Amino acid sequence: MAMLLQRSKLFLLALTVFGLSPLVYAQHTDAQDEMQKTLRRVQSAAQKLNYSGIFVYQQANQIRTSRITHAADSQGEIEKLEILDGKPREYIRRNDEVSCYLPESKTVQVEKSVTQEVFPALLSSNSHSLPDVYVIKKAEVSRVAGAECQTLTFEPKDTLRYGYRLCLDKTTGLLLRAQTVNPKNEVIEQIAFTQISIGDIDKSRIKPSFPNVTQWRVENLTVQANVNSGWSVKLLPPGFKKTREMKRLIPISIKANGAASNLPKAHEVIQIIFSDGLSAISVFIEPDSASRTEGSLQQGAMTLMGRRQGEYWLTVVGEVPFAAIKQVMNSIEFKPK
Repeated sequence: MAMLLQRSKLFLLALTVFGLSPLVYAQHTDAQDEMQKTLRRVQSAAQKLNYSGIFVYQQANQIRTSRITHAADSQGEIEKLEILDGKPREYIRRNDEVSCYLPESKTVQVEKSVTQEVFPALLSSNSHSLPDVYVIKKAEVSRVAGAECQTLTFEPKDTLRYGYRLCLDKTTGLLLRAQTVNPKNEVIEQIAFTQISIGDIDKSRIKPSFPNVTQWRVENLTVQANVNSGWSVKLLPPGFKKTREMKRLIPISIKANGAASNLPKAHEVIQIIFSDGLSAISVFIEPDSASRTEGSLQQGAMTLMGRRQGEYWLTVVGEVPFAAIKQVMNSIEFKPK
């Protein structure tokens, strides 16, 4: 007991010597615990609540509108995402399996083991590490889609990620608006509900809107989930961790005699996903094509870079600054198993 008391005294002395009193340390810990609780509430709300609404996604000069209907039951989550601009298409997700309905070609594309970090469920499984790479603070109370929401600011601790402003419904914790900001604190991308209803949802609204979908052609795009291909990134930005690796089928548009072929064509692509809990970076590895040109482009918060490496074509894409994409691209390596 005397030894324990002596250690406690030394710990308290150390806190004082380094300029952090026991009271301040306790307050700091309480603030961290409260922030972790808030982050867990945000993700839980997106996964467990029933809600339906229309949201707008703005990236640079592009604006897209979608409708989402989400319900949770004893078997997990089921969700329908309707794209309201451009060519009609719908995505229906049951837990980690997504079916994309394309009425123009009467095709259903099915992907398994899909990540669920889609608005309003933006936080990934390692969101508990966000305070390591962002300074997170409560900001003003605002209004989005007629609902009061509490703003959280995420200020990056380095130059390899953008900042964020998330606005959470004060009653439920559901994410109502997410803004990505550059170092000048300018909004370069945002997604926000314009209409939202939280509560009972008619589950018939989660079915496909198109008739006779059981007669459509089905394409399975996931070849293998949780693979270990031998490809890796040696130098990830701080806080980024590998969350998923899979083999996917990417459809190829093949034309014969000037007309689109009815034969489905696709090739295998390895996809590796990394996340810091909020930002994500994906690496795609596929066979090289001589018709491709190396380079990079940026639109809003999205940066993309393509490059050859031996017999392979590498693509790195993510909602992070160019420096982060370049660092990842320059450190991709392959080690045979």
